[in-house]
Amino acid sequence: MIKIICVGKIKEKYLKDAILEYKKRISKYIKIEIIEVSDETDNILNKERDSIFRFIKEKDYVITLEIDGEAISSLEFAKKIDKTFISYPNITFIIGGSYGLHKDIKNRSNFALSFSKMTFPHPLFRVLLLEQIYRSFKILHNESYHK
Repeated sequence: MIKIICVGKIKEKYLKDAILEYKKRISKYIKIEIIEVSDETDNILNKERDSIFRFIKEKDYVITLEIDGEAISSLEFAKKIDKTFISYPNITFIIGGSYGLHKDIKNRSNFALSFSKMTFPHPLFRVLLLEQIYRSFKILHNESYHK
């Protein structure tokens, strides 16, 4: 199973539609769940940390999305997903809020992943992550997908 834990809700219809489309495509390969936790306004990182930890299981392989994480290719990402499922029942991706991730979340992470040194809007980044997960399963199943 793949879980994506995100801080904040999606407001824009076009992004909601894209997210639903990629969830549908990915669900042909594996169960996927998107969990939204509240975007906090005070004591932000501590509250977000507590909300995120409620959804992480001990046996989850946690991938945090961090600007300072490791940048890998789509093919390497697909191989990482494939190898991880050999040893772990779940891969949990975590997309932090505007202030990033609490150090406790980063310490729990098995792998810090960066898509770029650039900053992306969190709702748009959720679509980018889903697209790359979908692309990974297309690669792993030797199915054609645009390059």
